Amino acid sequence: MTRRRKVLLREFRNNRVQQTMANVKVGIVEDEMIIAQGIADALEQLGYAVTEPAVSYTEALEMTMRETPDILLIDIQLSGKKDGIDLAWKIKEDYNIPFIFLTANSDSETVNRAKKVSPHAYLLKPFDKEDLYTSIEICLHNFSQSQKEKATVEKDNYLIKDHLFIKQGVSLRKIAVADILYLESDNVYIYIYANEAKLVVRSTIQNYLDLIGSDKFFRVHRSFAVNISRIDVINTDTLLINEKEIPIGKVYRSELLTMLRLG
Repeated sequence: MTRRRKVLLREFRNNRVQQTMANVKVGIVEDEMIIAQGIADALEQLGYAVTEPAVSYTEALEMTMRETPDILLIDIQLSGKKDGIDLAWKIKEDYNIPFIFLTANSDSETVNRAKKVSPHAYLLKPFDKEDLYTSIEICLHNFSQSQKEKATVEKDNYLIKDHLFIKQGVSLRKIAVADILYLESDNVYIYIYANEAKLVVRSTIQNYLDLIGSDKFFRVHRSFAVNISRIDVINTDTLLINEKEIPIGKVYRSELLTMLRLG
C-alpha cells in the first residue's frame, strides 16, 4: 500500500470515528483541573462533545442534571466527604448513565469497593488519547449489552394482580407480593426473600421496584429494599423484619419515616 493511500485511509477512518462520536456527550468528574482540562482537550480532539468538568460529588450531580451527558468519566478520588465510588452508586441508581472509573490507585480495598458498583470500564492514570477512546468505546458497548440483558430480565418476570411470577430456570414461580419480605442486591443479582422462599434473579432492585410498585416497597439502603407492611422494628441505623436485621442508609431513613407518617 502506497504512503498516499495509507494517509487517505487513515483520514477516512478518522472521519468515520468522529462522525460516530459527534453525538456522544462526555461528562468529566475530576478534581485536578489540569488533568481535567487535558482530558477535555483529548476528548474534543477525538470528536466528542464535552461538559464543563465537575470537581466534587455535589458538582457532578448538578452537572449531570444540567448537561445530561451520555457517559461519565469519574475519578475515584474526589475532594469532599463522598468520593467517585459514592457518586457512581448514585448515578447508577438514579440516572442509569454508563461510567468509567479513572484512578491512579490499585490497592485491593479501592478495587473491591469499585467492583461492587459494576463500572463498565476502568482507566488507569496516566493514560493517553488512544486509551481514552478505547475505554469509552468498551464502556458504551458493555452498557448497551447490559441494557439488552435488563430488557430480557424484565420480559421474563410478570406482575399479575397481587402476584409476581419469577422465572426460575424454565419455570415461572408464583409469589404473592404481600409475602415478599425484602430484596437484597448482590452485584448484578438480587435475592428475593419471601415467607417460605428465597429466589435469586439477574436484575437490579430498581427494576423490581418499578415492577411491583414503590408504594409497597421502599429502598432503605443501596443493597436493600423492604416491604413496608412487614417492618417490625425501626432502630437508628437498622430495621427488623422477621428477626432479620437490615441496614438503613442515612439518606433513606428520613424519607422512610416521612413515608410512614404520611401513610
